[in-house]
Amino acid sequence: MFQVSVEETFSAGHALRGYKGKCENPHGHNYRVRITVEGPELDSIGLLIDFVHLKAAIRDVIRVLDHQFINDLEPFRTVNPSAENMAKYFYDEIAGKLTQMPAGARITDITVWETDTSVARYRPGA
Repeated sequence: MFQVSVEETFSAGHALRGYKGKCENPHGHNYRVRITVEGPELDSIGLLIDFVHLKAAIRDVIRVLDHQFINDLEPFRTVNPSAENMAKYFYDEIAGKLTQMPAGARITDITVWETDTSVARYRPGA
C-alpha cells in the first residue's frame, strides 16, 4: 500500500459553544492540517496522487477559513468549531475535489493541530 501526505497551515479564531472553561471565549490558533491518501496502485508515471493536486485541494479549503472567525462561517454557525469537527469538515470538502486518484486510492485521515501538542484526527469509515 502506498501513502502520501501534505500539510498546510492557517490562522483563525473560534469559540467553543457549550464548553465550560477558557475555550468558550473567542481565541485563535495557528492551525496545521495534514491530509493522507493511500492506495494500492500508482499511476502510469509512478505517483499515487500529484502533490500539486493534493495541496491545491487543501489550500482551497484553507482559503475560506484563514484569518476568519470560524463560528461565523458555514457549517460552523451551528456545528461547534472543535478540532474534531474541523477535521471532518476538511474531509468532506476535500473528498469531492480529489477526482484524479488511481483506482482504490482514498483519503485515510485528516489531522488538525490546534497547537503543537493538541491534535484531532478524522478517519472516514473507521
